[in-house]
Amino acid sequence: MGVSMRDVAAAASVSVGTVSNVLNAPGKVSPSTVARVQAAIDQLGFVRNDAARQLRAGRSRCVGMVVLDVGNPFFTDIARAAEQRAADHDLTVLLGTSDDDESREQAYLDTFDEQRVFGLLVSPIGDDLRRFDSLRRRGTPVILVDRDAGGSPFDSVAVDDIAGGRLAVSHLCEIGRRRIVFIGGPPGLRQVADRRRGAQSAVDGVDGATLEVVHTTTLSVLAGREAGTALLARAPGERPDAVFCANDLLAIGVLQAFTMLGGDIGVPDDIAIIGYDDIDFARSAVVPLSSIRQPTTRIGVTAVDLLISAANDPAEHHDPSNLVFQPELVARASTLG
Repeated sequence: MGVSMRDVAAAASVSVGTVSNVLNAPGKVSPSTVARVQAAIDQLGFVRNDAARQLRAGRSRCVGMVVLDVGNPFFTDIARAAEQRAADHDLTVLLGTSDDDESREQAYLDTFDEQRVFGLLVSPIGDDLRRFDSLRRRGTPVILVDRDAGGSPFDSVAVDDIAGGRLAVSHLCEIGRRRIVFIGGPPGLRQVADRRRGAQSAVDGVDGATLEVVHTTTLSVLAGREAGTALLARAPGERPDAVFCANDLLAIGVLQAFTMLGGDIGVPDDIAIIGYDDIDFARSAVVPLSSIRQPTTRIGVTAVDLLISAANDPAEHHDPSNLVFQPELVARASTLG
């Protein structure tokens, strides 16, 4: 049987209330008593029962975070920023990845709900937000990350992906490219759909420019390599002169295909490539990759700030905040040579 607070109190010759104060409000106890109680804790190997404590408090000091793909450095950078901000508030972030699988996403939501987390930071897969709303109504704050939830009861922090797609393809058109391919998927992901819409709006404003869409099942390097290989298999006159990828991982895969299999095809002389997110690997690619930069640190920090605000404001009275940052073009050798 585990060591209890009563055992610690007996070993330190103090009351159970004093042990509780040492653990939760040490400023109320004299330094000598704190030292004596801490020595008893160390000697006996006492471990605080956080499960019981959170039952009394109604919530834990943990924040559940679910992202689409923890293997994507974009989400890793957001999670790192969120973790650092949460630590400022004595909160711990528990991170899970849905892998674009709604059943996996739901499993994480159920687990975090059972653990009575302080709140949730979620990059949702689809547009059905009813399961998040049920959590919110029961008192668990839910912040949508990398998704604009304007018009809904949820706080959110996102980047204007339509503007980002427009920025990427406008850049390609400005350097003289007209046969542009957009590579991305799954098409049901809001971020992919918005980036495609922005790309199309840029093409619509330029005479002679066209946009072909190539769907992928994932947003991975491997999917990009497969798409790039398929483009190379076309007759020379049927190939694009530019490729816009829905994220940098896809763009890196396309670049790998062109580098390994492209023969005399040069980047950007024959085919320019631009990605999205501006992850660290973009600038260190064999041909430094142009990309659309998202402010990952600001996204992660803002998400936690919104969560703290929502946790201190009853759901029925909370006026949601929906913050949308603007993306930035970072032009490198894959489009500028």
